[in-house]
Amino acid sequence: MSLKDIETAIENLSPNDFAAFRHWFAEYDSRQWDEQIERDAAEGRLDSLAEEALKDFREGRCTEL
Repeated sequence: MSLKDIETAIENLSPNDFAAFRHWFAEYDSRQWDEQIERDAAEGRLDSLAEEALKDFREGRCTEL
């Protein structure tokens, strides 16, 4: 199935089916994002960002709400 086929199928959904699709896609997208963040964290890709944030906090460049 091509992207164009998917677009056409979505355009032809009933309002109820489109609402269900939007809900499904939002959940799917969130899961994909969460999995990517977990992989990046496990592989150390976020370590430098965490260290930078901790350094800023220790040096008083952050505030707590």
